[in-house]
Amino acid sequence: MEPRVVFSGHIIGLLKEYMQDLVDQAKQEARSHEQFGFTPPPYRPDQAISDLLALLDDRIESEGVQVGLPEGFLHEMWTCCNQAVKQISNHVWLEGNLQIRNLSKDQTRELTYRALIAFLESRTQESG
Repeated sequence: MEPRVVFSGHIIGLLKEYMQDLVDQAKQEARSHEQFGFTPPPYRPDQAISDLLALLDDRIESEGVQVGLPEGFLHEMWTCCNQAVKQISNHVWLEGNLQIRNLSKDQTRELTYRALIAFLESRTQESG
């Protein structure tokens, strides 16, 4: 069995930076859509997680060693995301219903990533 990657403060910090990049990107897309009168399609938490994993794959390939991401990090993230996706989706759905409105892509990403960070931090505390 492979050793589990520990989600240290450094790794959580990097994840938060990458997640914020994706939220900012979604805000820019929304402004572009509004400018041209497009209505974006609904966006789900599982899509936000897929987008994060794709970004991580790109970043690991381009800068992984330099920023201190451990070997096996992407696999561990993928595993954690698979374990958390249902719980996160339920959380985001509930938040959207409490606000009584459809969430935008950036709002969905923000809520999804906040819930994912909480999941990773709780998982780290359990193992530590």
